[in-house]
Amino acid sequence: MNNKTKKTAINILKNVLAWAISIIMLIPLALIVINAFKPDAEALTMTLSLPKEWTFANFATVIEKGKLVRSFLNSLLYAGCATFIAVLFGSMAAYVFSRRSDKKSNHVYMYMVLGIVIPINYVALMKVMQVTHLNNSVPGIILLYVATQLPFTVFLIYGFVSKVPVDLDEAAVIDGCGPFRLYFNIILPMLKSSMVTAAVLCFLNTWNEFVMPLYFLNSSEKWPMTLAVYNFFGQYAKSWNLICADILLTCLPVIIMYLVCQKYIVGGQTAGAVKG
Repeated sequence: MNNKTKKTAINILKNVLAWAISIIMLIPLALIVINAFKPDAEALTMTLSLPKEWTFANFATVIEKGKLVRSFLNSLLYAGCATFIAVLFGSMAAYVFSRRSDKKSNHVYMYMVLGIVIPINYVALMKVMQVTHLNNSVPGIILLYVATQLPFTVFLIYGFVSKVPVDLDEAAVIDGCGPFRLYFNIILPMLKSSMVTAAVLCFLNTWNEFVMPLYFLNSSEKWPMTLAVYNFFGQYAKSWNLICADILLTCLPVIIMYLVCQKYIVGGQTAGAVKG
């Protein structure tokens, strides 16, 4: 076997392996989509067989009984506010860290970035939330989202800010710009692409968050869409068709947003990965 034939065989094997992995990963999504259109009795088996009768009324039932409109507004409020705060303050922190090269600033930056990989201690966090009276409150869950998204936001925008020439800062200071005017009038307009990328990723992450609202929101009136699925879990029965319809409706906004903003995500991460 010559090198060309061997290389072709390896490429074919890689493609087959990639297709097999992709199909395996798509099975849960196909299972949810198919069973979302089945009647209650038929969905109990949770199989990949197509429904004998396509039931579109499941989605209307989910929206009405699952109070999905209120949950949607809750998710929009939490994710929107957390994204705005995290991106604004994350970009300001990234700018300061990029302009200060002393050891103290570098240590603080590394300490903040470690928040991406360090797991959350929910026991200690619950105690903090109780002491500060932020448990089961809208400001509390928004601040938690901000705290979890800030490390990645700072890390992402830091690569962009480092590419902005320091000469612009010096010229602006000579012209009489103060710190806030320098940042908002000179630096911020140059970070639009990175901030859009950070905002999209932050919004997707907070929208999909499940554990934090489960632990820190005791009232179902404040539940986001990710927790609305519990409305269809009973003590003795589970409506799998409604559960699948709820999951599909919950995922639909983030899927649409990701498809629309995909070019910003890929382009932004690529542009920030390499310094000019």
